[in-house]
Amino acid sequence: MKQIDSSAVKVWMVGSIGIDDIQTRTADRKNLMGGSLPYGTVASSFSAKTGAVGVVGSDFPVAFDKRLQSFGIDLQGIQRKTGPTFRWACKYDDNMIERTTLLTELGVFAEFMPELPASFRHAPYVLLGNIQPELQLHVLKQAVGARFVALDTMNLWIEIAQPALRKVIRRVDLVTLNDGEARMLTGKWNLCACAETILKMGPKFVVIKKGEHGALLVSHKGIFIVPAYPVRKLVDPTGAGDSYAGAFMGYLARAGRVTDGVMREALIFASAVASFGVEGFSLDRFERLSSADIKTRVDELKRMVAI
Repeated sequence: MKQIDSSAVKVWMVGSIGIDDIQTRTADRKNLMGGSLPYGTVASSFSAKTGAVGVVGSDFPVAFDKRLQSFGIDLQGIQRKTGPTFRWACKYDDNMIERTTLLTELGVFAEFMPELPASFRHAPYVLLGNIQPELQLHVLKQAVGARFVALDTMNLWIEIAQPALRKVIRRVDLVTLNDGEARMLTGKWNLCACAETILKMGPKFVVIKKGEHGALLVSHKGIFIVPAYPVRKLVDPTGAGDSYAGAFMGYLARAGRVTDGVMREALIFASAVASFGVEGFSLDRFERLSSADIKTRVDELKRMVAI
């Protein structure tokens, strides 16, 4: 595993940190590190110095902290509260696509109020994970040095907090969501029409994720389609979208600029990195991942789409 060593955080992310129980057709694993933040920050850490903003309870294992630190992630933004850490459990269907949530216990995450450490406030790249839109706005106001802000969201906030969500959308540069969420947010079925509607809300770019079918990048300049890497050994799909978003933002932070060409390269890179994450539970596969492994898979993806 290649660690990025730099004194200044280039990209920070806010999101959930949890303890997961995951059942699949081949295994039943308990007390795994989960939540959007570990997946996103670890995937980003292969490209740029990354900071984490979240909250954990008094039961959060010290070993989990050490795992995150081993990737060079700055944990100054992690709050430590008395009480239980967010817990989530699910069971995947045999197709490894559909899943049933068995348990959701918010714990200290229910009262989470994100605060940026001073060392994060001038970081140029920001990923707002899918926490409540009001909290996304709260923490974004502290990001005085942000040059490029991406927003991830989910169906829950579209259903119960859409006015606040639209306020956040107006203030960000990129919105990323899956195809079902894009349709729910816009009331349209055609994904191109969905993306065009979201662009009119304010952002410069929209990424619509389609799971195993890849993603669409849409801007006022056109559409770019990136495939998902064809994984041969799917172990656990949990966190794939978070890994994708994190790897994407890490690549932009390393590039230090945002152009259509860099955005496209970032999506290819993100597809490659996320494909490794699903080959193991939690961060297991990422701990064995090298920069050379990522480059090999990026090159394979480029060959697959070359004409």
